[in-house]
Order: sequence, then structure tokens, then C-alpha cells
Amino acid sequence: MVALPAIYCYLLNPLQTQWPEYRRGHYCGVLEPEGIMLSVPMKIAALLVAAAAWAADPVTFIQMSDPQFGMYTENRGFAHETANFEFAIAAANRLKPAFVVVCGDLINQAGDAAQAAEYRRIAARLDPAIRLYNVAGNHDVGNQPTAASLTAYRERFGPDYYTFRAGDVAGFVLDSSLIQSPQHVPEEAAKQEAWLKAEFATARREGARRLIVFQHIPWFLADPAEPDQYFNIPRETRQRYLELFQYYAVSHVFAGHYHRNALGRAGELEMVTTGPVGKPLGGARSGIRIVTVGDTGVEHRYYDFGDLP
Repeated sequence: MVALPAIYCYLLNPLQTQWPEYRRGHYCGVLEPEGIMLSVPMKIAALLVAAAAWAADPVTFIQMSDPQFGMYTENRGFAHETANFEFAIAAANRLKPAFVVVCGDLINQAGDAAQAAEYRRIAARLDPAIRLYNVAGNHDVGNQPTAASLTAYRERFGPDYYTFRAGDVAGFVLDSSLIQSPQHVPEEAAKQEAWLKAEFATARREGARRLIVFQHIPWFLADPAEPDQYFNIPRETRQRYLELFQYYAVSHVFAGHYHRNALGRAGELEMVTTGPVGKPLGGARSGIRIVTVGDTGVEHRYYDFGDLP
């Protein structure tokens, strides 16, 4: 029997090695069979075979945010939100992404049974072949979450933080209200942070190629050093998490909350804040974001409802 060369691949994070001059990324090499010296062309051929096997089909998903049933009329009704969300779900069924993630503020008034029921009714129309991932927003669990508001959200919509996989994407859903305003439930905030660190480590150990975080409140809108405000996470907490994301090579964070679009960077991390399915602010328009994750990176574009492909 002829011994075959073995291919080894690993993720190099310069922060974790003695080679800080290397760029973070995946690296591969060839282990020669014992007693056999491979020529350079043979090594190249082996690596090309490995590269073909390593390549994966692209993953396309749709990010929605802030359907926020009740916002247009200040909780007197939600006919406008119904029309918008029905349109968004119909578009997703036509475009057939791998999954849809709704980045928070599913409803406008935490605990409102009618708003929650209307959100779930329309969400149930999504093609069963397309996974739906809900994200907790401040209007879903309260600006300052409590044990009661967290319990109510989990009973209506499911867990407020969790992980999922779709092809090369390892997705991490966070409850950003726990991070921004943990004062009433500090133990829940600490539990989520410890869980996230463990899940990042597991994903890297299992060879996940693309780590992406989904939450409601952005870490920042444009600049990781920007001052604290309603639409971002406080700087002290922000810095701690951004360092964690850098350590584990998280490439993107997708959020909402701002009711318009914003983009920013912290090193190689891209912070993507997406406009609403529901009521826009500041001259923005309602819409959705289409994202494709492939071997060359992550491409995304926000589409107004009147401009969808």
C-alpha cells in the first residue's frame, strides 16, 4: 500500500502565537509519509487537492431588524408593521436564503400579547426549509431587563442567546440588552458572557471557518472609540468584548436598533448596523439586508423594499 501525504490546516491568530508578523487566517502544510521526500510539484498538487476539499458552498442569509409591531402608532395598532413584515417574509420565501435572522425589537411594547402573536403569525409563513433565528431587542426584554422580562421573552420567542451552524458560518446570537444594562440581572449577564467565551472556544476547536455575531444594539455605529449613547454599548464593556472578538477572529457583527444603516470597523471586525423592516428614522427606508458568506469573504447589501432583487 502506498503511503499518502497528510494535509494539516489550522487557523493562525497572531495574538496567540510568537509570530505576530503573520496575517490572521487559515494556513495549510504537507506532512510527508515516513521515508518519502515529496517534490515541490507533488506538495503543490497535494495542497491544491486539499484546497478544493476545503472550499465550501457559499451561504446566503437575510438579516432583518426592528419589525417592532406597534411602533408606527405608539401601540394603538400594528397594521403598517403587518404589511411590512408580510412583505419581508414573502421576499425571503422567494429568495430562498439558508436562514433569516431578525435582529431584535420584534415588538414595540415588551409583554404585549397581541403584538407578539402577530409577529409569530407572520413569521410562521416562512418556508419551513428556511431557518428563522430571533434576536432579543430592548423593546422585547425592556431597556433594563429583569428576571420577569427575560422569562416572558423566553416563553414567547425562545432563548435570548444561543448558537447555530449553517455551512461555514458559526452564528452567535446575543442578548445585547443584558450587556448594555445588566444592573437588575447581573448574574444573567455574567452567565451569557461566560457562555459566549466557551462557545467561541468550541467553534474554533471544531474548525469553524467564519464566526459571526448577531445582536440588537450595535457595539458602535462608526468608530469603536465613539462616546456612549443610546444606540451603542458603553465603552468599558465594548472594549472588553471587542478584545474577545479579536482573540477569536470574529469577522462580523450584525445588529439593528438604529432604524437606519451604519457601518464601522474595529481592526478586521466589521460592525454592520441594519435599517428596519418596520418604521425607519432619519430619512431611512424600510428594507432587509442580503448577506453571502463565501471563500473570499462576506458580502452584504441593504435593499429598500422597492429595490429588492
